[in-house]
Amino acid sequence: MRFTPALLERLDGSFRHLKTPLVDAPAAQRDPKVIETVSTMLSDIQARGLDAVLDYARSLDRYEGGDIELTAQQIATSGDRLPADLREAIELGSQRTRAFAAEQRSHLTDFETELVPGLVTGARYVPVSRVGAYLPAGRFPLTASAFMTVGVAKAAGVPTVIACTPPQPDGGANDAVVYAAHLSGVDRVFVLGGVQALAAMAFGLLGDLPVDMLVGAGNAFVAEAKRQLFGTVAIDLLAGPSEVAVISDETADPEIVAADLLGQAEHGPNSPAALVTTSEVHGRAVIEAVDRQLATLATEPIAGPAWRDYGSVTVADDRETAAALMDDLAPEHLEVISADDTWYHDRLRNYGSIFLGPWSTVAYSDKGMAGTNHVLPTAGGAKHSAGLSVSRFLKPLTYQRITRSATPELAEAVQVISDSEGMAAHSATATMRLATYAD
Repeated sequence: MRFTPALLERLDGSFRHLKTPLVDAPAAQRDPKVIETVSTMLSDIQARGLDAVLDYARSLDRYEGGDIELTAQQIATSGDRLPADLREAIELGSQRTRAFAAEQRSHLTDFETELVPGLVTGARYVPVSRVGAYLPAGRFPLTASAFMTVGVAKAAGVPTVIACTPPQPDGGANDAVVYAAHLSGVDRVFVLGGVQALAAMAFGLLGDLPVDMLVGAGNAFVAEAKRQLFGTVAIDLLAGPSEVAVISDETADPEIVAADLLGQAEHGPNSPAALVTTSEVHGRAVIEAVDRQLATLATEPIAGPAWRDYGSVTVADDRETAAALMDDLAPEHLEVISADDTWYHDRLRNYGSIFLGPWSTVAYSDKGMAGTNHVLPTAGGAKHSAGLSVSRFLKPLTYQRITRSATPELAEAVQVISDSEGMAAHSATATMRLATYAD
């Protein structure tokens, strides 16, 4: 997350920086070595099929042979091996996310309208047939990822959703991740990680047809694999490191703001965290609070470098400037804790998801409890794209039904345009119908 130089020039004099990132490069910058490695792997897997997939599983994930697919019983009993409180929390998150997705789906309705007499048009929302979900389970298993991908796809009506999740040190799957997928309605689960997992789903190497769409977060290699596979399949979005930004003023508690900034910086050492405030006193208090909290934070080795290298604090002279700066950042997650949250909510346009007021925090969505999706655009993508939702799994297919009586007006106009373009065959499709109508 970085401000656009042109915007900073336009707003010059109406803001000042208390802290700027030490690293002057995009956190999500693509690594040429990653690109080359992924390209080589995908070409190899496309040529050699499942043999290549298993070779990479052996070298990268310590695969030692055996079936990479979990049985239906292993999936169904995954929750039995979890502590009761964790199981209940996963069940709550699954319910909330599916409920929100179902509500979204209810507002996407088929329609038909007669534009003019005899010209009937409409659209049907039809789900894609097959989805492949990648469920991360590395340094931090993202338990709620299945809610956002598998569960939302099922709420959209996708008939087949398969999932891949990387093996744990013992060679098995993470039970919490599998249980979340089970509750979300997954059809099949494979213990397979990284580039090889996405390629296997995209190329149809797992005993099923190729998937139509790949979804889910992952590391730089997973993100690059999705980029290179786009076109072969659809993807949800290309997400970089997790981001958070906060707009707050003197009414906000600096300790809460600091905690929320660190809550996303904890995702990785290159996760940006930005504060835009209308109070310099508050901004300095947040910086001090971040330093205090880092001193005792168990994940300081991750969150500390992220804050040092990618953290920023900017003081705006007024709320209009604060809003302009934040719309330019277009963060993945945006929190607003101010004396007038509604004004900001009405004004702001560029963000993945917004969290309003002191009682809202990104973690509620991250873990599935708020119901909204946490697969969101990063690196400024919120300026033009939204996050994953039930609509992403649906194709709005249009149709037309035209009567003989409506033909003359349509055909004559098409003939005129087609003739002007020199497209004789297009013109003929219209004139032939005109001749038939005249009979």
